[in-house]
Amino acid sequence: MRNMIANRKVICDVLLEHAAVDRDIIVLCSDSRGSASMTAFAEAYPEQFFDVGIAEQNLVSVSAGLAACGKRPFAFSPASFLSTRSMEQIRIDVAYSNMNVKLIGISGGISYGALGMTHHSNQDIAVMGSIPNMRVYLPSDRFQTKKLMETLINDAMPAYVRVGRNAVEDIYQEEMPFVMNEAVVLKKGTDLTIIACGEMVKIAKNAAEILEKEQISCRVLDMYCIKPLDTISIISAALETKAILTLEEHSHIGGLGSLVCQVVSEHAPCPVHCMALPDQPVIAGKSEEVLAYYGLDAAGVAKAGRKML
Repeated sequence: MRNMIANRKVICDVLLEHAAVDRDIIVLCSDSRGSASMTAFAEAYPEQFFDVGIAEQNLVSVSAGLAACGKRPFAFSPASFLSTRSMEQIRIDVAYSNMNVKLIGISGGISYGALGMTHHSNQDIAVMGSIPNMRVYLPSDRFQTKKLMETLINDAMPAYVRVGRNAVEDIYQEEMPFVMNEAVVLKKGTDLTIIACGEMVKIAKNAAEILEKEQISCRVLDMYCIKPLDTISIISAALETKAILTLEEHSHIGGLGSLVCQVVSEHAPCPVHCMALPDQPVIAGKSEEVLAYYGLDAAGVAKAGRKML
């Protein structure tokens, strides 16, 4: 049966469970409780929920202030706005001040589809990853999202989590093993490694299955932890396979591909091909249409992998 539960809904469920026994958990949003799937939380714990309106900078600064008072805030806003409008507040009020604020970027990448470039968040990995003391995570399905959130609830450091808008196909099972800041080897392989993050992991897995039918042994890494980056897994892939292909729902500048290239060039040089969105206004349309247009669907990824070998 196809999964109908979006990652953002899973985040709400985790926070609902923990807020029942921890009154320090506070949820804030910028006129986005519906988009963030946090309506249920607002209704269940109105004294632990604040909507600051369309004011992303205030959202971040208020969250930092609450953290300074010992609260544990989770700030929700569309990833496109959270990572751009409030970048200074994130850099200074949260990261530099080392406040325990968890920033949840909803509807990441091209999730808003037809709304176009104003709502696409194709630079957030680069922006958030460049901020000292800020961790960056892109979970790939609902089960990994749950494990990640349960871990983040129990630590006291800043973090940015990006999730998409719609439900995605399951990759893992509910009792999946989870190691913080360690990439997951979804498939073993010796010819090509595909390293993907977020909702592109499922596409990477599908592409690998296409290549397997052509006798191409393909390793797939789920690099949900963009920062801190699992450099050991990347170096192993560079040494043990013939080439690396990276896949992300982000600009090809400053994202996962750029980070992988830095690691590979320094530690274990091998051919790397970065598949990402172009450095130009991305076309409007449904997510699957946009990805297919840029060759970022399973067929396009398989074609690129085939060409590398």
